[in-house]
Amino acid sequence: MPGSNSEKSSVVYQSMLLKLSGEAISGGGGIFHMPTVERIAREIGSVHALGVKMGVVIGGGNMVRGAELSGHGIGRVRSDSMGMLATLMNSLLLAEVLEQVSTPAVVQSALPVDTVAESIDLAKTGEYLESGKVVIFAAGTGSPYFTTDTAAALRACEIRADVLLKATKVDGVYDRDPVKHSNASLFKSLTYEEVLKRRLGVMDMAAVSMCRDNGIPIVIFNILKEGALEKIAGGRPVGTTITEV
Repeated sequence: MPGSNSEKSSVVYQSMLLKLSGEAISGGGGIFHMPTVERIAREIGSVHALGVKMGVVIGGGNMVRGAELSGHGIGRVRSDSMGMLATLMNSLLLAEVLEQVSTPAVVQSALPVDTVAESIDLAKTGEYLESGKVVIFAAGTGSPYFTTDTAAALRACEIRADVLLKATKVDGVYDRDPVKHSNASLFKSLTYEEVLKRRLGVMDMAAVSMCRDNGIPIVIFNILKEGALEKIAGGRPVGTTITEV
């Protein structure tokens, strides 16, 4: 937990769960933007090199968005299954690029796809994290009707992460949409209850509740700002932090 001792004095968090959106690796257009994927991989690698145990959950919105499919008459179960497969493809790509930047990584999937990724086995997950591998959790929770935000909160609880990081394209949580309102104010800190009561649309409410119930802080930050991950690992204020008080 924050404040614990470490061989690396610059590290405050010993373990992190990073939630990336599929859009984050699209670079604002197309499906994959490889320079963006490579930069994010280097950012993850820099934190991993500090000795931080890293888990990653990535969405699939750069390929499939269930809400859009449902507008074309595609059922929720089918569209969510497609979305889970999209997250698997993103996870495989990220794992490959991490390996290319000398950061060992493994993909575990909530859906059984043994020819391309092993199924999630928490005993193995723990072994991988202890041995210094980044573990990328694919296919959400493995069930429809759950967002990848909720999957990220679940995995954060399962690996006993010190913090859940939600990577976005804005600097944190605002009182209104900063894209539409130039005078929007950034919150430096919030409580779980404030997020839930005000229904601030920064994260799935089920994910926020799960983190609250398990005492896992959430940091909402801008993944497009280089060095943000390492600053967070070192305890420097970045984005918006959501805690109990």
